[in-house]
Amino acid sequence: MVSDGAATRPIALEKNQGEALWFVASLAIIKAAGEMTNGRVTVFEILAPEGAGSPLHVHHREDEWFYILEGEMTFWVGGRVIEVSAGSFIYGPRDIPHTYIVRSPQALYLGVEEPAGFEKFMRAVGQPAKTLTIPPPSTHLPDQNLLASVASEFGMEILGPPGIPTT
Repeated sequence: MVSDGAATRPIALEKNQGEALWFVASLAIIKAAGEMTNGRVTVFEILAPEGAGSPLHVHHREDEWFYILEGEMTFWVGGRVIEVSAGSFIYGPRDIPHTYIVRSPQALYLGVEEPAGFEKFMRAVGQPAKTLTIPPPSTHLPDQNLLASVASEFGMEILGPPGIPTT
């Protein structure tokens, strides 16, 4: 929760700086977290391989933004299929189901969650990155039942598997 009375400090990070996690088949670098922004926002950078994506899910606490830096992805937001590439921007309001999948050999994108809190979920299901690379396949997806259970603790619902719904 945001406490408007507390002061926040500037954040300045270089490339590859931040908290690095292997998170759902991808390298995630948390650039700003709730403890750094007084609960206002979480910002993370994701490097994901082809075929990686999120389960179909919905956030009940945060709005979510994506800015694609490199690569091509397909998003499904509230029933709408959206093909994106570098320079594209996607906004997913809370309570709107969404998912995505990487279509190019890899994709690099920024994610923003407002208010902060999503980084706690990332930490709960991810693991500290051993290198600043896409994780090996053995670390890709946690058990779906575990993922759904942990997601519910952070105000999210897992509605389906990764991939773009066809109906």
